[in-house]
Amino acid sequence: MLQQPEFTQVKSRTYEQIGHRVKEIISDPKVQRVQFVTVSRLPNEGKSDWWRLMNEIASTQGIRVQRLDEDSFKIGWKEYCEA
Repeated sequence: MLQQPEFTQVKSRTYEQIGHRVKEIISDPKVQRVQFVTVSRLPNEGKSDWWRLMNEIASTQGIRVQRLDEDSFKIGWKEYCEA
């Protein structure tokens, strides 16, 4: 029986990879201008790692995280930058 080539298999993302993906989204210049973004968990991202990251972001001073549904969150910081 033939095995599926490794490059076609969907591998689970780790906590660090999820963090890097969300960091890249937040760092986008367009997102920086509006100072909020909606992020969603991808199918290959573990729920426990996803929730861990959202909880850590939410515990950061000056950041507001709003749960939109089970796997989507709005992350904002605009109101804290208008001092």
